[in-house]
Amino acid sequence: MTDVTLCECFVRDGLQHEPDFVPTATKRDLIERFAALGFTRIEATSYSNPKVVPQFADASDLLRALRRSDGVHYKATCANPRAVERAVADVAAGHGVNEISLLVSASEQHSQTNLRRSRAEQWDNVRAMAAAADGRFRLVGSISVAFGCPFEGAVAPETVIADVERFAALGVRHVSLGDTTGMATPQSVAALCHLVRRAVPEVTPIGHFHDTRGTGLVNVLAALDAGVRFFDASFGGVGGHPAKVRYGSGFTGNVCTEDLVGLLESLGVRTGIDLAGLLDTALACEAALGRPLHGRVTRSGLNPLIGDGTAVAPPAAAAHGR
Repeated sequence: MTDVTLCECFVRDGLQHEPDFVPTATKRDLIERFAALGFTRIEATSYSNPKVVPQFADASDLLRALRRSDGVHYKATCANPRAVERAVADVAAGHGVNEISLLVSASEQHSQTNLRRSRAEQWDNVRAMAAAADGRFRLVGSISVAFGCPFEGAVAPETVIADVERFAALGVRHVSLGDTTGMATPQSVAALCHLVRRAVPEVTPIGHFHDTRGTGLVNVLAALDAGVRFFDASFGGVGGHPAKVRYGSGFTGNVCTEDLVGLLESLGVRTGIDLAGLLDTALACEAALGRPLHGRVTRSGLNPLIGDGTAVAPPAAAAHGR
């Protein structure tokens, strides 16, 4: 039994803008490890144009090699109908994903900058993608800059609610509310999550928070208090902050998985994640990128008061600062 559903985003969102290609076998091993830890949603890859995002040129090869675990949703991001067609082809070949995400921006300028389309054009694109999916996947809508835009400032909650309603009209029953550059506050998170849950109760909201300003974990708790039970995170807090790209005045960065799991479990919120293997997996993610990441409990160990009071100490390499 779990109280929340966590999606591990390291292999997709975490790697998207890494300058060095991570070997397919490494990605596969990490995804299988995430599933063994108890993650029931895992971002596996992206059907991005490999000329634009070479990190995922191996999307089909990775999925072909991946051993699946029962009850796990493996997600791929899709930017356009052509990407959905590739996802459909992999399903037909017997090795596809069972969840895809469809992305919009809540502000016009972010849509033009990030997606190279107006909001109206992107919604046309999303409708075409949903039609191309033809019921083969669980569809997840993603709304970028839902809590504020680095170009336009405040985003009206009514705009976000209207976008959630548009997704619902397309049969999308899970929608991620993205704090793309860490502008959310606990107050704005609580307010928007309450509004979305009241206005579109048939949709399951997903909290996707970035830790740009050190507020990622408190924003998760604000969303949890507002009734949200699905959250995205990434080991080491990687992803969302491309090494070569800045939005506005600073880097972004996802909520750190190992710190989030540690916090939730210390509050008695059941994540379903195997704590005994959590920190070793954090180190495996560091090894994949060849550098220390930002997980605090990777260095300190989990809170000794979790559960029966038995501490989960950091692995030896982490305990000595690598």
